[in-house]
Amino acid sequence: MTITFQELRNVKDRLPVGGVHKIAEIMGISDDTVRNYFGGDHFQTGESMSVHIESTPVGEFVRLDDETIYNLALDIIEGKR
Repeated sequence: MTITFQELRNVKDRLPVGGVHKIAEIMGISDDTVRNYFGGDHFQTGESMSVHIESTPVGEFVRLDDETIYNLALDIIEGKR
């Protein structure tokens, strides 16, 4: 899946308080790893998660190799989790 970096950040910004932690808990990973997925840079305490950011003349695009975190975030936003 390829989306703009801004679209990815908008999903993170729409998460309710505690949403990042909930995703981390469901997946058994650290909160900082989830933050890194959404464009953070917490690599001393979190890992990278199959996200590739490419800068282009019209903005940054993100290729998500694994959409699990993205889909969990959407489920939380929509109240499904």
